[in-house]
Amino acid sequence: MEHLNSAVQTLIDGSNTLFILLGAVMVLAMHAGFAFLEVGTVREKNQVNALAKIISDFAVSTLAYFFIGYWVAYGVTFMQPAAVLKADHGYELVKFFFLLTFAAAIPAIISGGIAERARFGPQLFATLFIVAVIYPFFEGLVWNGNFGLQAWLLGQFGASFHDFAGSVVVHAMGGWLALGAVLLLGRREGRYRNGHLVAFAPSSIPFLALGSWILIVGWFGFNVMSAQTLDGVSGLVAVNSLLAMVGGTVATLLLGRNDPGFLHNGPLAGLVAVCAGSDVMHPLGALVTGAIAGGLFVWVFTAAQVRWKIDDVLGVWPLHGLCGVWGGIACGIFGQQALGGIGGVSLISQLMGSALGAVVGFSGGLLVYGALKALVGIRLTQEEEYHGADLSIHKIGSVSQD
Repeated sequence: MEHLNSAVQTLIDGSNTLFILLGAVMVLAMHAGFAFLEVGTVREKNQVNALAKIISDFAVSTLAYFFIGYWVAYGVTFMQPAAVLKADHGYELVKFFFLLTFAAAIPAIISGGIAERARFGPQLFATLFIVAVIYPFFEGLVWNGNFGLQAWLLGQFGASFHDFAGSVVVHAMGGWLALGAVLLLGRREGRYRNGHLVAFAPSSIPFLALGSWILIVGWFGFNVMSAQTLDGVSGLVAVNSLLAMVGGTVATLLLGRNDPGFLHNGPLAGLVAVCAGSDVMHPLGALVTGAIAGGLFVWVFTAAQVRWKIDDVLGVWPLHGLCGVWGGIACGIFGQQALGGIGGVSLISQLMGSALGAVVGFSGGLLVYGALKALVGIRLTQEEEYHGADLSIHKIGSVSQD
């Protein structure tokens, strides 16, 4: 019997390790989606820079999270013998890998907002600090119960802040951090003339669409594998993700005037919003959540660019920042049993947790990018921006001139 129990435990540990490893690989693949979404949206003279930023940010994020960030969030360090680290088939190591791909999504999100005029080196320094300190602080607050916030919400309102797969912890944080950076950077040269918006057409709709599709597919690893163990996996999460994605697509199809940029960001808006409550909503609630997120993205992106003159290149603040906050709130609405949800959520806790994520993200963005702006500068010169980040920074363009 003892040998049987040992064999069963070994099978469980190995299966959980493989499960979360597959999730980590799927979310890692999403970073290619971030890259191609940006490559397709920016002008041709900034395509190489977009690709270079995403992979460089991922490398810096890995170092920051391995040595500092994971410890800040979960109190776990990897400065131990390998024999200790391989316990339970190395599950803790693979869990780090999985959560790293979430952490590295923060600078990938920011990259889309600050594209075409941000300096390369200072952005890497910003990534280092954000992934080492700011993001893990909020991640640990929500997902590890640090500093007693979740316990207080539970005691006061009957439920802690629920964010199953990161509508607020990952997406809202990234979007609001990006807003701070975008405002401090200022608008691209020539974006507004005599107070009116000048259209900068995307360089490649096929690349933009490819990026969107890679993100959509990887998102099912992002959401479903957030269970982190096989016994917690749920088909409800998968179907809710699917319907929210479709809801966002249909909303942008109807409201976006057949614009392919809106159409391919609509499913992403729906997926951002459903992350928080994908494990507690009814599928119809997920569909509505995604549809509202798609409409919210179209309206705010248009207003930000035209009326408010916020030059957020990929619209990461409305897509991730606002749709992420909406997702946290929607969890508190559609997670209620009265609306077909599983229950166990508090709307007040969801409102407070979502607002806190926006505040931490925005203030963190102003702090990090404000300090870098004052110390070393964060923007390309006017001449460098005119020639494009590809030639100015990387000394090569995306297309051969032969």
